[in-house]
Amino acid sequence: MLFMPLIAACTGSVEKKEEKAEEERNQMIMQHLQGIWIDDNTELPMLKIKGDSIFLASQINMPFCFSISGDSLLAKGLEPVAYRIIKIEEHVFQFYTSLGDLVSLHKSDNDTIPFGYQTVTEPEKKVIEKDSVFYFQGKRYHGYAYINPSTKKVFRPTITEEGMIVDNVYYDNIIHICVFQGKQRLYAKDIGKEIFEGTVPADFLKMSVLSDMKFTGVDSEGYHYQATVSMPDDLSCYYVNLLIDEKGTLTFKLKE
Repeated sequence: MLFMPLIAACTGSVEKKEEKAEEERNQMIMQHLQGIWIDDNTELPMLKIKGDSIFLASQINMPFCFSISGDSLLAKGLEPVAYRIIKIEEHVFQFYTSLGDLVSLHKSDNDTIPFGYQTVTEPEKKVIEKDSVFYFQGKRYHGYAYINPSTKKVFRPTITEEGMIVDNVYYDNIIHICVFQGKQRLYAKDIGKEIFEGTVPADFLKMSVLSDMKFTGVDSEGYHYQATVSMPDDLSCYYVNLLIDEKGTLTFKLKE
């Protein structure tokens, strides 16, 4: 029994040494990977590794962070992905893409070769104004929607030409709606896509943007708007019907 604490201490010491050795190995691999890597088949630059970030030549967007663990390259994005490494040497890098294709690269001796990478830029601060006029019971109602670009980022995973999964970056909108009768303002509110949580499916809402809003009419129930929540660079979307009653209460539901 007296030897058990000693055995446990030795075991813990061995594990720490193994962890340290693994960490040092991973750091050495990270150092080998720094620079620009050329595709063996096309002789074109495919990716650039700087620090813990990977820039893809075909990607006009943001880089993605990564780490090395054992025989895997772990991409840290909206959806973490592990790429199986086949070979890493000082000037050789081979791994399998998310599509199962083998990529063979060699390091460029020149870190200043044209790479074609562009960073994502914030949207222009251009507000789009939309308005419509409706008559109800002899009264004229003017409804406005101001689509304001915001700095709120929306990330959507896509597969690049190289078969790697990256997060494309888009910017969401804040839409201001207001209703007037003559010069009297009857209602005004800023709308963000978060208001539709529980109405639009969560997985879709997370990667979508509030892209449009239009004033659709006035009746005995109140003022009607229709919002469009859409997936960037895609035709898929949800339409949400908004209703503001005479007390100024806002309710909404998906268009059937």
